[in-house]
Amino acid sequence: MNLPRPSWIPLVLLLAGCASQVPEAIRTAPPEAPSLARVRTDPAAWSGHAVRWGGEIVRVENLSDHTLVYIVERPLDHDGRPRRSDHSDGRFIARIRGFLDPAVYARRREITVAGKLDGIRRGRIGDYDYVYPVVDAGAVHLWPRRTRRRPPPPPPPWYYDPWCPWYPWSCGPYPYWWR
Repeated sequence: MNLPRPSWIPLVLLLAGCASQVPEAIRTAPPEAPSLARVRTDPAAWSGHAVRWGGEIVRVENLSDHTLVYIVERPLDHDGRPRRSDHSDGRFIARIRGFLDPAVYARRREITVAGKLDGIRRGRIGDYDYVYPVVDAGAVHLWPRRTRRRPPPPPPPWYYDPWCPWYPWSCGPYPYWWR
């Protein structure tokens, strides 16, 4: 007996392999979410608003029933991952229920949190008094470490680009076809 094989099985397997591990709350920003700079100007006015912020972890402080993660804010890309940037609107604290291991949630790791603003917490950065907005995080995503790309190998010493006199953008240490 020759049974027909369903043609949709490979499609389902392909789509399952492409499924994102990033939570939906992290991938999409809440509508009309305030920026960290706006919240820092008047924290009381924004209490209870939904936000999606991310950046680099500075410090992790475990308390009896929750963890405070101190984060230097960075702009987010289209997936919600913090961009590599020197721009920051400041720092904020993510309050996360339960215990987070400081060895995993280590300094300089990238993290994105989504949740509701829940007041402020006063602290110090060196001798400077600082006001941290606090996000009661409902969704948290710790991003995998970025891998460094190796530059392409240099051209062999015997290489000569015959188009170099006519197309100067192809000249240089790496011709256009090596990029």
